Amino acid sequence: MFPFPKSYTPRWIVFLIDLSICTISISLAFLLRFNFKIPQNYYDALTFIIPLVLFIRSVTFLIFRTYAGIIRYSGAKDTERIFQVVISGSLILIVINLINFYLIKGAFIIPFSIIAIDFLATVFLMASFRLMTKILYQELYNPSKDKTDIIIYGAGQFSIITKRTLDRDAETKHKVIAFLDNNESMIGKALEGVTIYHTQSLESLLLKNQVEKLIIAKENIDPIEKQDIIEQCLQYNIKVLSVPDINTWINGELSFNQIKEIKIEDLLERPPIVLDINRIRKNLLNKSILVTGAAGSIGGEIVRQLIHFNPKKIILFDQAESPLYDMELDLQEKFNFYNFEIVIGNVADEYRVKRLFEVYKPSVVFHAAAYKHVPMMENNPTEALRTNILGTRIMADTSHDYKVEQFVMVSTDKAVNPTNVMGASKRIAEIYIQALNQVSKTNFITTRFGNVLGSNGSVIPRFKKQIDKGGPVTVTHPDVTRYFMTIPEACQLVLEAGAMSKGGEIFIFDMGKSVKIIDLAKKMIKLSGLTIGKDIQIKYTGLRPGEKLYEELLCDTENTIPTHHSKIMIAKVPYYNFEIVKEHIQDLIKLQKRHNNFDIVRKMKEIIPEFKSQNSVYEELDNEITLNEKRS
Repeated sequence: MFPFPKSYTPRWIVFLIDLSICTISISLAFLLRFNFKIPQNYYDALTFIIPLVLFIRSVTFLIFRTYAGIIRYSGAKDTERIFQVVISGSLILIVINLINFYLIKGAFIIPFSIIAIDFLATVFLMASFRLMTKILYQELYNPSKDKTDIIIYGAGQFSIITKRTLDRDAETKHKVIAFLDNNESMIGKALEGVTIYHTQSLESLLLKNQVEKLIIAKENIDPIEKQDIIEQCLQYNIKVLSVPDINTWINGELSFNQIKEIKIEDLLERPPIVLDINRIRKNLLNKSILVTGAAGSIGGEIVRQLIHFNPKKIILFDQAESPLYDMELDLQEKFNFYNFEIVIGNVADEYRVKRLFEVYKPSVVFHAAAYKHVPMMENNPTEALRTNILGTRIMADTSHDYKVEQFVMVSTDKAVNPTNVMGASKRIAEIYIQALNQVSKTNFITTRFGNVLGSNGSVIPRFKKQIDKGGPVTVTHPDVTRYFMTIPEACQLVLEAGAMSKGGEIFIFDMGKSVKIIDLAKKMIKLSGLTIGKDIQIKYTGLRPGEKLYEELLCDTENTIPTHHSKIMIAKVPYYNFEIVKEHIQDLIKLQKRHNNFDIVRKMKEIIPEFKSQNSVYEELDNEITLNEKRS
């Protein structure tokens, strides 16, 4: 049993305690001023002075509401409020003194030296009362011996606020033992009694102390710096947390619950992209813009970013009704944006698409609708053909017929030297777009990039679910690598590429370094605070049908031309005759109606000879083609 309950102290008790402190302070001020021998005239005056001081302090306490705070959560702001309220009361006493001297009796009621001593004593005692109550409470309900050591990375205002947040929350059971920073001028100094160490001291701090967590509390931290500190912590199985952006704080206050664990995305983060905002705005301002696949990861983010460029209207086109409804609510409630239309339909439905263009007459089209899952499309080539090829052809032809200014197709690095049906279908769509550009006034362009973090069905959400369930975490092959970028980053580059296009280009994006999937899995497990082999297992399942060990951004016959943007390049690609390409597409569509998977894939391989199946039943078609070539 504890000596006092865990409930809050009533405000009236705090108010009375503060008044008691004021009584002690003014009495102490007289004793100190007169060396503990108060003259009789001043001693007699105390019967008037003490009630006067208490009345003035009461009024200022009521105005500033010093009694309203929760004592055990007191912090710097409460001390600041105490300073303000006490100095206000002291100034009132000075004014009363001056009025009495100049207008009434020609004498001071209270010597100014006593007012000064009283001011200092009151501030000190009121602040000390709150601090001691806070310390006592924490020791009773959250003893220091039960707390775990924690390090805060950063030594600025963010870090101070973070420490105060930890100190204020009695349930955290954490004790800050060090601040880390790479600012040489700060090293060796202390913040709120805690020493600031150089970043290079992290390893020695981890070895000397039982550190369980590190909180990154540094504004505008460089992504590389952030990744380095996380990597060091992971080596010692230290859980890393991060303070969110100040814009997300509740009423400008940071709460402990907002300090979240680092995500794997933070380890793949790159410096922010610099966009040519004026160029993009000029390309999109006051235009009707159609986005296909608008309920998907990429299409949805394109819609969100288009909002900032003041389009005339955005038309969201998708066949998924529930995600479209969620998008509608998101745009209205989060972005306060209403200048859009929701249209449910399939890009492969030619009549529906033509009606869509007839009604809304878009000036710009972002075509993000596609099937993207490699194993699913490997087993369903007919559907890959219907959506990725036929759907793209219908969208592109209709854009041409309705004199759309610009058509931007979102493609994938899996279209490069494809080893699966999905990649091949996207490559054929690319070829059709390029060929159509030669005979159309519409600017047709393609944007090509790799995997995006957090997209529906991608590897990171899958790993997270497996970790949450306790494993095993499944990886197809120890040597599999992939390129990654964030969804916002990819969509920003799509808009930038559209703005710089002249028509016919395939834009490829700088994806950074490729990442080994096994390393990704290991880091996600460590970030979750688990030990591989002990808490959770990693299991290799073998490459899936059509899956590559590594992805490429250029075909064997392509190379690149730089653009004004460092992260965007143009692929130099072979010339394709539109009539020949159109005929190939027609042949594919005829095959689609017969639902013969092998015939469809055989025709795909005829159109793009570099399409070589891997880990797939369609490898026999490659052997067949090779045999025919030898015979001829």
